[in-house]
Amino acid sequence: MDCIFCKIAAGIIPSKKVYENEHVLAFYDLDPQAPVHVLIIPKTHITSAAEITPENSAIVARIFEAAAVIAEKLELKDGFRIVSNCGPAGGQSVPHLHFHLLGGRDMTWPPG
Repeated sequence: MDCIFCKIAAGIIPSKKVYENEHVLAFYDLDPQAPVHVLIIPKTHITSAAEITPENSAIVARIFEAAAVIAEKLELKDGFRIVSNCGPAGGQSVPHLHFHLLGGRDMTWPPG
């Protein structure tokens, strides 16, 4: 188990949890890019969005269900952004599917 997010999901590495159920874990990012920056991960290892299949795609729905709960819990009434980077060229730094939930400020486009 070399994956840092698998270790966080297993409780081997501590995190500041925001949300957890049997399938999904959400915790605060250690290098926040917005006043609210939460990472939402599946507890099952999937390397990236490029590995989503009919057999594992339900986890994406569970992640977005969690995002809605988290956004309400953190009072992101004015909106938020959800981002998933895919692969090194896409900016993915941890090879475990994860979504960044960003809020607490106005988001610009393109992202910055």
